[in-house]
This record gives sequence, C-alpha cells and structure tokens, in this order.
Amino acid sequence: MASPLPVRDGVGATRLHLPMSGAWPTVGAFMSERFFHLDPEKLLARFDRGEIVASDGSAVPHATPLGVHEFVWYYREPPVERTIPFEVEVLHQDRDLVVVDKPHFLPTTPGGKYVQNSALVRLRKLLDLPELAPIHRLDRATAGLLMFATRPQSRGPYQFMFEKRKVEKVYEAVSAAPAGWDAAAPALDGRPFPVVFRNHIVKERGRVCVQVDAERDPNSETLIELIDSDDRVIHTLLRPHSGKMHQLRVHLAALGAGILNDSFYPELLPETPDDHSRPLQLLARELRFLDPITGEPREFTTRRTLQDAPRAR
Repeated sequence: MASPLPVRDGVGATRLHLPMSGAWPTVGAFMSERFFHLDPEKLLARFDRGEIVASDGSAVPHATPLGVHEFVWYYREPPVERTIPFEVEVLHQDRDLVVVDKPHFLPTTPGGKYVQNSALVRLRKLLDLPELAPIHRLDRATAGLLMFATRPQSRGPYQFMFEKRKVEKVYEAVSAAPAGWDAAAPALDGRPFPVVFRNHIVKERGRVCVQVDAERDPNSETLIELIDSDDRVIHTLLRPHSGKMHQLRVHLAALGAGILNDSFYPELLPETPDDHSRPLQLLARELRFLDPITGEPREFTTRRTLQDAPRAR
C-alpha cells in the first residue's frame, strides 16, 4: 500500500492499522491508549497540526469516529541518536542496483534508537534516492556487502533471487583458537576441515538470541573452510547454504569457535555501549549471482578486512 506521505529526511512515514470498531469513541482516543507512553496532549496536537493523515493525504481530526479510516500515516518523532562514526561505501550503482560496503555497528534499516544512523537512510540522502529499499539485511554488528534496489520495480526480482537461494554468499570470521588447537591437523570439535555443519535454528518471539532444537531435522547448513591460524586465532571462510538468523554465529559457537567479540553466542552478555575498538569479527565478503533483470553474471567483493585476522607471514 503506497504511502500518501513522501520520504522525509531519508525516512518513510509509518502506517498504523486502526480498528474499525471498539471501545474507543474516536481515532484520537484509540491512539492515545495505543501510545500510552506518549504525552496525550502532544499527540492530539499532532492531529491539530494535520500531521496524521488518511490514505488520500488528507488530515484526520482526532475526533474522527472509528470505522471512517482503516489506516493512518504519520512521521515518527526522531529519536536523539548517538552518531555512528563509520561511513558506508558505495561499490556499485546502476539503474536498478546499489551495492555497498557496510561498516560494523551500522544497522541496515531504521529501528529503535537508530534512524539517521542506518545504512538505508544515509544512502537515500547521499544518493538522492528516496525509493531505495534493502534487498537483504546484515546484522548491525556484521560488516561487508549489502545490496539495495533503486526502484520498487527492481526490488521483487532481487529479493526472489535471495529467497530461492540463487545467490552465492561468502563470509569471513575470526575466532579465538579453540582449546587444543593443532595447526598441523586443524579441526573443529574433532571434525577436520572443510567442515559441513547443520542444525535446526528457531527464532522465538521476544528473544534476541535464536535457539537450537536438537530434536528436529536441520534447517540450516554452513560449509566452513580454514583460511589461516596462529597461536591466538583461527580465520575461517564461511559458505552458508541457508540464511537463518545468526546462523554463522550459532554454527561457529556450536563448534567451540565462537566469533571474537560476539556478545550473543555462545553466551548472551549484558548490553553495554558499543566499543568501536572491538567489532564483531564477521564480514560479508563476496556475493555472486546471475542478475535477474539483465541476465548478466554479477560478482562483488568487499574492500574491508577483519582487524583480528592473523597477520600475513
């Protein structure tokens, strides 16, 4: 459903579904209860200023009875944000596709305490592309390759490509050398390289970490290869066959090689402010696919590196 409000400062308007009937006499009463954490006088003042609109863009008075409109749109009040001091780098841009190198700590899309400090909003403003939309996502903690569609007509074909696993994705990770690590006979959890690891990952609502269900058939798979190691760390190449949330982090942790600076796996640590000197050592390194619009083969490689990788010898 198209928004009647344009993108403003890189951020699209929010759509709210209204009940068609209920205990609330008016739209204003419903929204005051729905957003109980907001000052009701300030909320009603937004109605008076014409900031809450219907699908045709007309202002909705707060005294409007329920049932007149099924949806309203409005701009969220921007949070006070702490600037993330790392820039997103554009690697490729054409009529349909933008490919960037995302830094650690920068979220893909707006959410919570990060709006202007998201890759999407920064790129919409930088490239003057208000319709720019993500094709896939990276965790805020993960750096590397990220793709966006420049037009609504382009987004579907590229997203379908990811859904059908027609994209070859390659990652790098650095982990602390596991106990008993033997560089002469490298192995993870007793499994020599290359390691194919599978398990069943479940994302439960309300939990920040995914769970592993050992009783169910695997729904995730990663091929893990060794790039290098030293007396401190191991540097691995990861080829996920599936795309479950936090899959690479979960798989390496399960093999006794949790990724350096991971505050989620194998143990969820208390939330603390970002320490920019200790980024998660996970990098989206390569993307390869047959372009669904042009039919041409595409290949992109990150320019970033992992700071804790073994030094060249």
